[in-house]
Amino acid sequence: MKRWLILVMMILSYPFSIIAQEEKNAVVSFSAYLEAYYGYDFNRPEGDERPGFIYSHNRHNEVNLNIGYVKAGLIAPGARANLALAAGTYMNANYAAEPGVLKNIFEANVGIKLAKSANLWLDAGIMPSHIGFESAIGKDCRTVTRSMMADNSPYYEAGIKLSYTSANEKMQAAFLWLNGWQRIRRVSGNSTPSFGTQLQYKPSGNVTLNWSSFLGTDYPDSLRKMRYFNNFYGIFQLEKRVELTAGFDLGLEQRYKGMAEMNHWLTPVIIARYSHSDKWAMAARAEYYHDPEEVIIRTAKGEGFSVFGASFNMDFFPAKQVAVRLEGKWLRGREPVFVRSGIPVSSSPLVTVSFAAAF
Repeated sequence: MKRWLILVMMILSYPFSIIAQEEKNAVVSFSAYLEAYYGYDFNRPEGDERPGFIYSHNRHNEVNLNIGYVKAGLIAPGARANLALAAGTYMNANYAAEPGVLKNIFEANVGIKLAKSANLWLDAGIMPSHIGFESAIGKDCRTVTRSMMADNSPYYEAGIKLSYTSANEKMQAAFLWLNGWQRIRRVSGNSTPSFGTQLQYKPSGNVTLNWSSFLGTDYPDSLRKMRYFNNFYGIFQLEKRVELTAGFDLGLEQRYKGMAEMNHWLTPVIIARYSHSDKWAMAARAEYYHDPEEVIIRTAKGEGFSVFGASFNMDFFPAKQVAVRLEGKWLRGREPVFVRSGIPVSSSPLVTVSFAAAF
């Protein structure tokens, strides 16, 4: 009788032993990031706010916090989760349309693994954008400030993401159901979901090729204009210390609801980086943003936005997780889209220094 009782107890306790084992294998991590900066715009903008199409490092002539966050992460067999709360001028600019406490949620998502034998995941919540090679984390970017391409496409998104990574990790693919174009809360009056895709291929450890897309609308149903957006980029490690990044965005949006005629915008960017040593690096960038119908970037005169940009930065890493960086940047428009002492001008020179640390 005792043997039967022991056997029954073993059978009943088996599922709980699995759960306990999974909990034992779960890893909880905590991290933080801090990036302070000082920027001087030689146009000396009124109110110390840089032009409206700048969403990162956008304050003039003051020491400020671009972004600081604390993050908790969970990795367990078959599940994962992330929660990060943030503050800074980046959050103020990019989350201005979000309500209440959502303005400070940098990341909040939960994922489950859908297959034991395949790296297939379903994640839901607020996530980093699947578009572009630049992020809000300056230390991970090749330049001090973000490109016009990055500042004017989504940094974050909210929705559901189905992703797959091949066994050899050379191929990644994702499909997304989104609330909109960099939206946590969907635009009021909009009942149309947005969609995204991502396909990334790494033929070798020295090459990364990526194509990301967005299909949706950023308007209420009464004004619905569909947006079709493609982002392409490649990252090439040419030598041990030389890296080249090239990107290109092409966007189309209906001119009016139901019309076949489209407005368009495009932007190429190229960044070359040279690492002199583990402590010193430099990078040069050339970029161009062309938005003739002002789909994304609005100007005072409404004559279209076409701006060329160039920058050069020097980076110093006194420790592995600390970066001190200096950048000179010059923007020049085809039209006088900038303002200096109340007068429209066509150029905007600036200098930015940043201090970043990851914990």
